[in-house]
Amino acid sequence: MIRVAIIEDQSEVCEGLALLINRSEDCRATHSYGSMEEALDGIGVEVPDVALVDIGLPGMSGIEGVGRLKELCPQLQVLMLTVYDDDERIFQAMCAGACGYLLKKTPPARLLECLREVMAGGAPMSPEVARRVVELFRQFRPPQQAACHLSPQEMSLLKLLGAGHHYKTAAAEMNLSVHTVRFHLRNIYSKLEVHTKSEAVAKALRDRLIR
Repeated sequence: MIRVAIIEDQSEVCEGLALLINRSEDCRATHSYGSMEEALDGIGVEVPDVALVDIGLPGMSGIEGVGRLKELCPQLQVLMLTVYDDDERIFQAMCAGACGYLLKKTPPARLLECLREVMAGGAPMSPEVARRVVELFRQFRPPQQAACHLSPQEMSLLKLLGAGHHYKTAAAEMNLSVHTVRFHLRNIYSKLEVHTKSEAVAKALRDRLIR
């Protein structure tokens, strides 16, 4: 039996969720709390398997509470259930420790499936949320393989060039000769597959090697 805690301040929503969960064959709503503060005070007495957590709670937000819940009950699986579908809240909730993110318009049957998925090790998300997560990963893609082979000195030189230094000032900053700096620069060009200093800096910025 999957034991579920509901952390939701709207009583009608909370009662509806409890009714849905208790009608299933393998899930039971064993806890319900109107705020994150109430949940933190009571949930550790008999820890449920899954917590359905709203974000827009009075007092402490659901996102802030996720980390507190995981500290208190590391084995607890936290599944967000909210109306918010913006990138910032999705990102913050997942970073805080949520194992999934559902919108409140999720069909009842699907919601029950998600509780089972969580217990099977899954990370259920509403389709709209999953699409946004994919977009976030695309934005934070790792640098190309060639960029990963830069030596510490080459990285230092690239950062100096990105900060506006020329060969001579970069050489002075690194306590190297201009000839050695040019040698490192040729290696950087080869590894990044570029032909000029400006191309190297642009690619390093684009691939988040330097900021």
